[in-house]
Amino acid sequence: MSKPSIKADINFEQELWKAANELRGAVAENQYKDYVLPMIFLKHMSERYEIRKEELTALTQDKSSPYFTTDKDEVKYVLEDADEYLSKNIYIIPKEATWEYLKANAEQDNIKVIVDDAFDTLDATLAKFRPDLKGILPRIFVKSQLTARQVGGLINLLSNPKLSQKENPESDILGRVYEYYIGKFALAEGSGAGQFFTPGSIVRLMVEMIEPYEGKIFDAACGSGGMFVQSLKFLESHGGDKRKISIYGQERYDGTLRLCKMNLALRDLSFDVRLGDSLLQDKFPDLKADFIIVNPPFNVSQWHPEDLPENDPRLFGPKEEFTTDGSANYMWMQTFWSHLSDKGTASVVMANGAMTSNNKGEKNVREFMVNNNMIDCIVRLPDKLFLTTGIPACIFILSRNRDGKDGQHRKRTDEILFIDTSKMGTMESRKLRVFTDADIDKVAATYHAWRNIDGTYENTDGYSYNATLAEVQKQDYKLTPGIYVGTEEIEDDGILFEDKMEALKTQLQAQFARGNELQQKILENFEKL
Repeated sequence: MSKPSIKADINFEQELWKAANELRGAVAENQYKDYVLPMIFLKHMSERYEIRKEELTALTQDKSSPYFTTDKDEVKYVLEDADEYLSKNIYIIPKEATWEYLKANAEQDNIKVIVDDAFDTLDATLAKFRPDLKGILPRIFVKSQLTARQVGGLINLLSNPKLSQKENPESDILGRVYEYYIGKFALAEGSGAGQFFTPGSIVRLMVEMIEPYEGKIFDAACGSGGMFVQSLKFLESHGGDKRKISIYGQERYDGTLRLCKMNLALRDLSFDVRLGDSLLQDKFPDLKADFIIVNPPFNVSQWHPEDLPENDPRLFGPKEEFTTDGSANYMWMQTFWSHLSDKGTASVVMANGAMTSNNKGEKNVREFMVNNNMIDCIVRLPDKLFLTTGIPACIFILSRNRDGKDGQHRKRTDEILFIDTSKMGTMESRKLRVFTDADIDKVAATYHAWRNIDGTYENTDGYSYNATLAEVQKQDYKLTPGIYVGTEEIEDDGILFEDKMEALKTQLQAQFARGNELQQKILENFEKL
């Protein structure tokens, strides 16, 4: 399951960040990704084409090959036959859109025009065969403040042989470079990066828990596609076949959707990802997924539930009782449940407040989910796992596969497994905590031991507890794992600290409803407590 870091096996982390910093001064750090990632994508597509072309050339010279020929015209025909490339999910790239062409012209005064023209050409080439990729590479260099020298320097740095698929054929080099940059750019961008990035150790935990071996995988807030990439890595590490998974995603922001499409294309995955707000513009109304792996935006307010139709099929009950304008957390939950197949499982990152919120439109949904056996497991996460938000988070595992009829999982209706990982993880830096391989193995093994028909699960004080439906109802449907595993701190008056914070937050919201900018910032900071 573990994967070597880029730094560990081919040692070019410094070169990668040096390449991004070539843009310093002319481009804000939170815009680096808009320039560097499309270049990596073009380089990847170009190198795949060159590698296939070299393979075909060698075959025409191999006397034992059916491609063997000494006729120059026949050789040219083979090398220009689009089907010979498409059979490998590769495309013939026009010369002016190849990486070698950009590299040869890196010192030209008009290199910005050359790069934008290359993007146009590659975009048009891909769109012929994949209309859904049209617009993936917009013209951005000419209108930027970057100098020709900076753009040429970026090309030269990315031309380092260490960053070449041809030089490192077994290492998925450009896919990993892309993944490295996504994480670094998220760190640079701060809170605004939440729309495109979920830290890798969290995604790995989610994937290892629900085990997406085959079937339809859906992410209704797919960002840059990290959930899908980690699902692929899970398959590869367990000897699975990526042809047995189908990928579906929706993303609200056009720029982020382009990042996702590039990321998936780099991995040679087939996919259907669409633009739109999943809450109000569900682009896959009929999709029933076997696995949903998602990190939706936390605590979205003013999301306009009034725009939902009264009979929206996703809702568990009357709109006025099962939605709230104050938070979209449980509208997300209802959306995910509506997209699960009969045997489907969802792994959802959610703000901790969702576990205890007493807001009518949220608590009604939570009670309904508990009473109707929708929730399989709740995992409380430690702090500082996210680069982009200080809001405490948890994982909800939802499942339609709780009746024990599939022969693999035991019947577990009227039960919910609670896991508290608040003391787990290792500080990678002063601001960032990560789950280690051992942490991920432990939590996944705990869930599997509880869920699987041949599992041997036992409660562990301070860590995990198998609660009955009656026990959860007795706790007024609160889902905080600490209440059940024995780690929740109770203040002297018997009221949970988290409940006090929720009540204080409500008071502040009422007080500052018409407040000025400073007051709003106080509220925003309060959210991080």
